[in-house]
Amino acid sequence: MYQDPASQSSAQDINIHHYVTTGFELPNHRIVRTLGIVRGIIVRSRSVIGTVGASFQQLVGGNISLYTELCEETRNDAYELMIQHAQQVGANAIIGVRYDATEITQGVTEVLCYGTAVVVVSQDQG
Repeated sequence: MYQDPASQSSAQDINIHHYVTTGFELPNHRIVRTLGIVRGIIVRSRSVIGTVGASFQQLVGGNISLYTELCEETRNDAYELMIQHAQQVGANAIIGVRYDATEITQGVTEVLCYGTAVVVVSQDQG
């Protein structure tokens, strides 16, 4: 299951994806070090082709899958950048994860994924 970070050659050896939460603690783990805020930022624009395709979907109504896919991909990219940032600072977990989005100009949106990078150990390891 979980291994003490001190026994690892680096924080990148741990699958940090299993230790990311919107909460401020991880069950059965103790935070031993807080490393600060980490973030992933993506700025995306809608393509002309995508906008036209989405316009046709709007006429029909319901889920606009082209925008849904673009949003999901963008959020995932921002999340992965946040993970990379956490690994760079030596974290093996991220708590308090949130997303934020801002329209910079019409059709151009910034998506930010951020949280607090921490080092955790299993409570079994004292």
